[in-house]
Amino acid sequence: MAEVAPDLLGCLIEVDDLAGEIVEVERYQQDDPASHSFRGVTPRASVMFGPPGHLYVYRSYGIHWCANVVCEPEGSGAAVLIRAVAPTRGLDVMRERRGTSETHNLCSGPGRLCQAFGIDGSMNATLLGQGPVRVSAGSPVSDIAVGPRIGISLAAEKPWRFGVAGSPHLSRPFPVAAAA
Repeated sequence: MAEVAPDLLGCLIEVDDLAGEIVEVERYQQDDPASHSFRGVTPRASVMFGPPGHLYVYRSYGIHWCANVVCEPEGSGAAVLIRAVAPTRGLDVMRERRGTSETHNLCSGPGRLCQAFGIDGSMNATLLGQGPVRVSAGSPVSDIAVGPRIGISLAAEKPWRFGVAGSPHLSRPFPVAAAA
């Protein structure tokens, strides 16, 4: 899991004719109190315990869809949340769905990117590459920012948020390390 999360940075995500480069992710695993898998297999989190390479889509706070990549062996209860994407293809459709012309805000957050790409609960448990959502290798990323997760209250301090350093498409800037 520790390797998969940063390795997703730079990968291409596609849905129909829309595409973008993954620029920010967060990891979650079963021993993590902020993870949906923390309490074991539930109807909501069961996909996280399935085989790797599937999409785990859930609704956050009853409002926004969030997309995750299941990435550990079956039974492990782990996934990587896709937090932000730099859109590269289908921007007109994304702008219409999001109701904004600001490119940097189209996919800068898990709910925004799901809305822009049209990812919803009907895509939960689909196999990446064979379902409507495809994730494939992209450009390698050499400058990776690491920091605490955001938008959660439990175990937020864990440095399990990874992003393409300096990307204008991040959901939120990474903290700047204090000078020594």
